[in-house]
Amino acid sequence: MTSPKPNHSFVFFGTDEFAVRVLERLGELGWRPSLIITTEDKPRGRGQELAPSPVKLWATKNKIPFLQPENLKLLKLALVASYGKIIPAEILAWPRHGILNIHPSLLPKYRGPTPIQSAILAGEAETGVTIMLMDEKIDHGSLLKARGYKLEAQSYSEARGELAELGAELFVEIAPDYLAGKIKPEPQDHSQATFTKKIKKEDGLINLNDDPKLNYQKFLAYQPWPGVYFFGSMASKRKPGFLDARIIITAAHLDTNGQFAIDRVKPEGKKEMSWADFQRGLKN
Repeated sequence: MTSPKPNHSFVFFGTDEFAVRVLERLGELGWRPSLIITTEDKPRGRGQELAPSPVKLWATKNKIPFLQPENLKLLKLALVASYGKIIPAEILAWPRHGILNIHPSLLPKYRGPTPIQSAILAGEAETGVTIMLMDEKIDHGSLLKARGYKLEAQSYSEARGELAELGAELFVEIAPDYLAGKIKPEPQDHSQATFTKKIKKEDGLINLNDDPKLNYQKFLAYQPWPGVYFFGSMASKRKPGFLDARIIITAAHLDTNGQFAIDRVKPEGKKEMSWADFQRGLKN
């Protein structure tokens, strides 16, 4: 792998935990951005207090200058990873070599906001990362290089971290040759494109009578958010009898017969417990 030269500075766009893992791996490989662009502080939690993005926290900790602009008419060169905003055409046109993006799928498959979760939900045996030259459309630009990644029962959070590191490694590997004009971006086959959608909290609801493999794929894809849950009867302490409650599945696996096996659950308003303890509570 070619080591970067001291004058290979770049600007990094990113917001969430995927972007943080990219930054961490880039740093381990000797590439540190001279400037970070992240989104504005946003209200979070019940109190809706303004909170910084994970990338802003990382930039502060690592003493790297950062900006949180409402618009992006300030920059000259960039690497983008999970930024979460459309970059205007005039910004895309500024850099001599364009703006590169680390996308966690094998484009043109799984464009859009949830490529990792969507690959897991589809039961894919492999996904990957792609380095692309950005254009004005979402995940539409020409491809520089892609690298595969096997899916073997990783949760979304596990796959996200490993794909972020893989994307950082791939960027460092190809960037010197790209800057030297040795790599020519190739257009995507847009007829093969697939598109992902945003995930909502209610997507975590599962039917325990559904296909076991599909339920397990949902369990993996929706960790840590929104998680998977079903509604079941729980003994009420306030009133005689049972009440329907949201039962969050916190640990599960596919057994040797291919059945969705629940290991641990957290009934709404109660402590986490084993599935066996929960079932005993139903029988008592």
